Amino acid sequence: MSFTYNRTVRFQDTDAAGVVYFANVLGICHEAYEESLEASSINLKDFFTNPSVGFPIVHANVDFLRPMFVGDKLLISLIPQKIGVEKFEITYEITVGEVVVAKAITRHVCIDVSSRSKQELPDEIVQWLETNRRDAEDAERRRSREVI
Repeated sequence: MSFTYNRTVRFQDTDAAGVVYFANVLGICHEAYEESLEASSINLKDFFTNPSVGFPIVHANVDFLRPMFVGDKLLISLIPQKIGVEKFEITYEITVGEVVVAKAITRHVCIDVSSRSKQELPDEIVQWLETNRRDAEDAERRRSREVI
């Protein structure tokens, strides 16, 4: 995977059954997304505060494969991918140890904030997408060589 984010499950993340509340998984994924942007030198304050462009999520989905509990050490791997001139998708894989516990996808569209109309992705996001795509491809090539 191209970018990884480590996070510990906290009590506030869980429901009455003691497992991570389903909606909080998307919040955890969004944390990884923010960390990925910051790692690419995108200023988060500028990105999220009074921007001229926005990137609302227009689709999200999560598959829950195993429960996550307080204290679990999560590794969230993400790969963002450009899927059009004005949209991108991020695929997430959440693991505990060597076990995949959840997979998620968020799809984002770029809009002009004032008119709410779609527009092309700005250069800094295209660069973020390209960098992460190359990193993911490099990691995949390394893995395939290890198998041989």
